[in-house]
Amino acid sequence: MTTDTTQATAEAVRICASEELADGGKGVRREATLGGSEVVVFFVRYDGQPYGYLNRCAHVPMELDWAEGEFFESSGLYLMCATHGAIYAPETGRCVGGPCRGGRLRPVQVEERDTPEGRAVFWLPDGELRPSKP
Repeated sequence: MTTDTTQATAEAVRICASEELADGGKGVRREATLGGSEVVVFFVRYDGQPYGYLNRCAHVPMELDWAEGEFFESSGLYLMCATHGAIYAPETGRCVGGPCRGGRLRPVQVEERDTPEGRAVFWLPDGELRPSKP
């Protein structure tokens, strides 16, 4: 995580308008790079707060969503791996059930900010996990 506020502000990547993320609803995916490999990160809202994670199950490195942007199981309380059925607490990324119990999703730092266009969700990339170049 970035601790230098100036650096975080300069590197922040706008993900979406705040209202695009509904509690327990569809998430937003973004292309990224991790150690030179192409990966995907995702952003969801839970209990009023935005969260972001690397889209990779802690059990086997496969993407979680069962359809693009569909990360929550039917109750909207947990993130779920469509392949293995592992369930994760959305506010911590900790696996609370399934084959990777006790494992964690890799978090990405997220902020919600007021902008001239309205409130928006931003990703603050770290040195290892970065947005893909356009």
